[in-house]
This record gives sequence, structure tokens and C-alpha cells, in this order.
Amino acid sequence: MKKDKNKKSPSYAKWGYIFVASFFVVYLLFTFIPQVLTIYDSFFDYSDIVGTLENIVNFCGFKNYKMLFSVNMRGDIELLRCLGNTIIIWVIGAIPQMLFGLLLALIFTSTKLRLKGQGFFKTVFYMPNLIMAAAFASLILALFGTIGPFHTLFVENGWIAQTFDFISDKTWARILIAFMNFLMWFGNTTILLMAGIQGIDDSVFESAKIDGASSSHVLWDITLPLLKPISVYVLVTSMIGGLQMFDVAQVLTGKAKNNSTRTIVMLINDYLVNGNYGHAGAVSVILFIITAALSIFVFKSINRKGDEK
Repeated sequence: MKKDKNKKSPSYAKWGYIFVASFFVVYLLFTFIPQVLTIYDSFFDYSDIVGTLENIVNFCGFKNYKMLFSVNMRGDIELLRCLGNTIIIWVIGAIPQMLFGLLLALIFTSTKLRLKGQGFFKTVFYMPNLIMAAAFASLILALFGTIGPFHTLFVENGWIAQTFDFISDKTWARILIAFMNFLMWFGNTTILLMAGIQGIDDSVFESAKIDGASSSHVLWDITLPLLKPISVYVLVTSMIGGLQMFDVAQVLTGKAKNNSTRTIVMLINDYLVNGNYGHAGAVSVILFIITAALSIFVFKSINRKGDEK
């Protein structure tokens, strides 16, 4: 039978645009427009009138930004202190997360060990990531609280004083928050690094074995260099998530008002609760700039080192 030349073939491109349109609509409504409004609000001063339901909104230019970098009554700059807390807590949890995730990825992808049940272990490693951060923080709060089992154990063995509080202590509070972030995200890091290692062509490893390369040479000269793209992705996404740290720190130390664990997103939340939308918008814009700058710095630094090698 002869095909009808006048019959039009279906337009698959049209249906492709229709299917992806939902993403752009959702992104426009719930991400892009709020971002634009946040930048807009950062240039206005919101002052509540006592005894009324009105709000006075005045354009103030960069006044909100100047206020964020002014010295407060404690003698420090609150924005920088919160940013420092956020970075310190992220580094404490991110370094073990990357190293432990890489170690597990190498073990489970090793051709010598040939461990079975990778699907089971992937599920187990990823399980903590499925638990709500607030529930996880509540569990740690119950374990390390002043009436928790760890506090009782340490007091009975004379390691700490009866009045010691893990949550109020500067060092321990940061360690606990970093430990929770580590437990929640090391499984995700492990799975991504495993996928990166398994994506390397087996012929590369076979050629190295034929040439007599040792396991350490294969690791440092083949696996890690070829794993760089996925490692950069894991590092950047971990950094972005770390700078947006809120729920774990808020549940664990929010009521204790521990200034050593107050993150930059907690600062934004405090401004929103008090109705200072201009200040909250200014902090959000600064956080966006810092995140973008650090991400670009990481990409440029790692790519520069790779080019030099």
C-alpha cells in the first residue's frame, strides 16, 4: 500500500514541550517570582503601627543591607556570626561525610571484594535521609538532654558535671548538629560516588592491571581523577544545603537560644517572625550571593588544579 503523502506525521516536539511546561510553570510561580519579590522587599522598610493592622512600607534603598553589617549591642556583626556558625557546622559534618562516603563507595564497587547485596546496603544507607529532620533532631535532643541517657551515663562516670548541658555548650551543640547532618546525608553521598565509580569504563582498570599498576596507583591516578565531576557535584550541593541549614539546628538549639549554633537561615526566620520582611529579604539576597560566589570558586579552583595536572 502506498502511504498518503498528504497525511501529516505526529509532532512529537509539541508533546515534549507540553510535558516539560509544567516544570517551568511551577518554577515560575513558586521559585522565580518569590525570588524577585524577595529582592524587591529587601529595599523597603516594614514598620508595624502599634494598635493597628496597617503596615507602613517605605523605600529605604540599601538601609537594610547597611544594618546587617552594623555592630550590635554584643559588639559583633550578627550576620557574620551566623554565617560563621553555619560554615563551621557544615565543615564539621561535610568532611567526614565525603570521606566516609568515598570509603564505602570504594568498598562496595571493589572488584576484589565483590560484596553482595549492594541494593540492600544502598537502601539502608539512604534510610536516614528519609526521616524528617525535625524528628531526627527531637531524637537527639531526647538522648543528649539534661535528663537523657547519655547525660546520665556521663555524669555517673564522672566525665561531666551534673549541671553540664550538651545543647547549651558551644562545642557539643555544633558537633551534634554536624553529626545529624552527617547521618542524614552520607548515604546520599555514598550512592552518588558509587554511581560515579561504576560509570568509569572497566577497560581503564583492566589496562592498569595489565601494566602492573598497584591498587594505590589505580586509586590516586585513575579513580579519583575520573571521579572529579561527580565529586564536585556532591561538594557543591552539600555546600548549598549546608548554607541553608535550618530545621535540625532550630529544633535542637532554637529554644536554648544558643548563639553559637544560630545559622543564617535561622536569622532569616527570626526576621520573618518579627515582621521585618525587608531585613529578611536583604539576608536572603546576601545568602544567594555568597552561595553563588562559593560555588563558582569551588568550580574554578578544582578545574584549575585539574588543568595544571
